[in-house]
Amino acid sequence: MAYKIDPEKCISCGACEGACPVTCIKQGEQCYVIDKEQCIECGTCEGVCPVGAPKVD
Repeated sequence: MAYKIDPEKCISCGACEGACPVTCIKQGEQCYVIDKEQCIECGTCEGVCPVGAPKVD
């Protein structure tokens, strides 16, 4: 199961994008989004997010 960013929690700080080892996180229209096809489920994004927006989908 890949990670997904909760748009209700995301504050668009970009911490997750910079930390992702496979660069599968990009700025979307409302918040950052994770490409499920590229996500390796490492959990790095979850660990660096100050508001806990990334979660396993």
